[in-house]
Amino acid sequence: MSETKTIGPGEVRHMAQLSRLSVSQEEESLFAAQFASILGYMDVLNDVAVEGVNPLYSPCDHDFVPREDHACHTRTHEEILANAPQSDSSSFVVPRIVWEGPMSELCERSLTAIRDALLAKEVSVREVTLSCLERIQASEKALGALITLDREGALKQADALDAQGPNPDAPLWGIPVTVKDALVTKGLRTSAGSRILENFIPPYDAFVVERLRAAGCVLLGKNNMDEFAMGSTTENSAFHPAHNPWDTERVPGGSSGGSAVSVASCQSFASLGTDTGGSIRQPAALCGCVGLKPTYGRVSRYGVIAYGSSLDQVGPLARSVADCARVLSVIAGHDPRDATSSPRPVPAYTETGASLTGLRIGYPTEFYGEGMDSEVREACMACHKKLEDAHIELVPISLPHTKAAIATYYIIAMAEASSNLARYDGVRYGYRASDCADLMDMYVRSRTEGFGREVKRRIMLGAFVLSSGYYDAYYRKAAQVRRILRDEYLAAFQSCDVILAPVSPKTAWKIGSHADDPLAMYLMDAYTLSLNLAGLPGLSLPVGLGRESGLPVGMQLIGPPFAEDLLFRVGQGLEDLLEPIGMPKAWMSDEWWVLIHAESTKHEYRLLSVPAYKESSG
Repeated sequence: MSETKTIGPGEVRHMAQLSRLSVSQEEESLFAAQFASILGYMDVLNDVAVEGVNPLYSPCDHDFVPREDHACHTRTHEEILANAPQSDSSSFVVPRIVWEGPMSELCERSLTAIRDALLAKEVSVREVTLSCLERIQASEKALGALITLDREGALKQADALDAQGPNPDAPLWGIPVTVKDALVTKGLRTSAGSRILENFIPPYDAFVVERLRAAGCVLLGKNNMDEFAMGSTTENSAFHPAHNPWDTERVPGGSSGGSAVSVASCQSFASLGTDTGGSIRQPAALCGCVGLKPTYGRVSRYGVIAYGSSLDQVGPLARSVADCARVLSVIAGHDPRDATSSPRPVPAYTETGASLTGLRIGYPTEFYGEGMDSEVREACMACHKKLEDAHIELVPISLPHTKAAIATYYIIAMAEASSNLARYDGVRYGYRASDCADLMDMYVRSRTEGFGREVKRRIMLGAFVLSSGYYDAYYRKAAQVRRILRDEYLAAFQSCDVILAPVSPKTAWKIGSHADDPLAMYLMDAYTLSLNLAGLPGLSLPVGLGRESGLPVGMQLIGPPFAEDLLFRVGQGLEDLLEPIGMPKAWMSDEWWVLIHAESTKHEYRLLSVPAYKESSG
C-alpha cells in the first residue's frame, strides 16, 4: 500500500537545483505539499511484483531497425541563430476579423464532402478558406482555440491552389486545416504554448506538416495547447485558456484542446494533435469529435517539440471516422530522420469497410469501477446496448494492473520531460533573462522566468525520480511495470479483436475547478495513458451526450499494434449505429464584431446583432 510522504522545503530546493530552476517561498510550500501527494500516490507501484521483469523503456516493435546514416540538409549559421534570444522578433497576434453578412455553411460540411465539392469545382479553395476564417473570427474570442492565425498565408495558399486547378491525386487538396503548436512550421511561429518559445520561428517543417502541404492542405494556423503538452485542460497555455464549444465555462480537455475546439466548432476541417497520455483522445471526447492516437512509430515525430519521447505520437482530429482515416493516410509512413519511425507499409485506411460482423469487442472491467460519473457510465452502457442489439459479441476482459498505470506513466513522462526540456537554457534560442550575473544565473533565471508552474512541477519531479538513490525505486520500477501493462494488453487481444473503453471518467469540468490539485487532474487520464505506455493505437469517438450535463461523452476503440485500419472499420460501424450528437453552439454570442470586407485593404468595424442566425442554426 502507498505511504504518506513528507517533503520539506529543503527537498524542493534540491529538486529545483537539479532542474536549474529557482522557487519562491510560496512555491516551496505549494510544491512540498503537492509533491508529497503525488509521490505518495506513486508508491502504488510497491504493490506490483516486478522481480525478473525486464524493464520496457520504449514501445518500439522488435522488428524496428536503427536508421542508416544518410545525408541531410545542413542549416546555415544564420538559420540556426535566427531565433537566438537577442533577436528582436515581434509577437504574432490573432486578428479580429469577421466577414459581413450570413455565415457560410461550407465550414460545417465534412472533410470528405468538401473535398468532393472542390474537385468538382462547385466551390473554390478561397471560398472554403474564407468560410473557415469567418468561423474563426466569429468564435475565437469565446473559444481561444488558436495561438497564431496565418490569415494572409492561408489566402495566399488558397489562391495558388485555385490557380493550379483541382488535383485528384492530392488526398487533401484545398482542405483548410490547423495544427497543434507543438509541431514546427517553417516561417510560422511555433511556441509549444510557452513563453520560453514565444517568438520562435522554425527554419523547417515537421514531417507531418510536410505531408499536409504535399497533400494540398491550406494551413490556417497553430492551435492552443497546454505548455509543452503538459496538462489535460489547455488551461496551462502561457497565452490564454481554450474553452469548450459546448459550454464555454468548461475545459475542452488537453493538451491538444485547441485542436479539438477548432474541429468541433468548424474553424477547420481537421487538425493534428499530439498524444502523450491521452492528449488527442481526451479533448476529442470532451468536445464531441473524433481523434486517433496511432501506434507508436506509425507517424514520424520529426519536428515535434518533445514532451515524453517514448510516449508522444502525432495523430488527427476530425468530425467523422472517415475524415480521420483520410488524414492518417496522409501523415502515416516511414521517415528516415526518426529512428523510431516504423518501416511497415501504410494500409489504404480510406478503403476500409464498415461491417462489424464476426468481431469480438472486449471491454476492460477495471475501467468501470469507482471514479466514473454516472452519466458517463450511462452513455457507455447505452453504447454497449446498441452493439448487443446489433448482435455484436461483447467480451469482458481484465487488465489487472490498471491502477498502477497512472503512477507508471507519470514517473516515465516526467523523467523524459526533465531530460527533453533541459535544452531550454537561454543559450541558442528561446527566452533569455537579462542582466544575469554569470552563466549559471542565466540558465536558472531564463528557465524560471520562461516556464510555467505545471512545467516546473513536472521537470522537478522528473529530475527527482532520475536522481541518485531514487532511480531504481521509481524510474526503473516504472519501466518494469510498463512491460507488465503492455503484456496484459497483448494477452487481452487473444480473446477479442478490439477493446472498447471510456475515454474520460467525467464530462468536461469547469475551468479552474482542479487548478490547485495536480494529482486530481492526473487521475483524469486514468483510461487513456496506458495505451501510450504500451504503444497501442486508440480511436476516440462521441457516443452520446450526458443526461444531466448535455455534454459529449466519448469512448475509445483500442487495437493491437498497427491495427488502425481495424479501428477505423469498427469505428465506422459504431458511428453508423449511434445517433449523431449535433454541433456545439455555446460559442455563439448575440452580438459579434464584424468587418465590412472589400478586396481592398481598407477595413471598417461595426457591431452586428445576429439572433436570427442563431435560431436558424438550431
